[in-house]
Amino acid sequence: MSSSSESRTRQIALWLAAAIPWLASMYAFYWLDSSGTWTIDTPHRGKLSVAILGSGMLLSLLLYSWLRKSGRR
Repeated sequence: MSSSSESRTRQIALWLAAAIPWLASMYAFYWLDSSGTWTIDTPHRGKLSVAILGSGMLLSLLLYSWLRKSGRR
């Protein structure tokens, strides 16, 4: 494998690993909806949506930053 293809593969793996928390928060929405827990009548539904997605995105950003920083050493 050439150095550029190794680097590209490494970057794709890094991005996929960092996307796991965001994808988990998206799955949480699917699970809540399919189980019937998440209905239109759920109190504070909009705030909870922002909190779930925001935490998933923030964790993805922090994980990506940490993986990039640890990979440079």
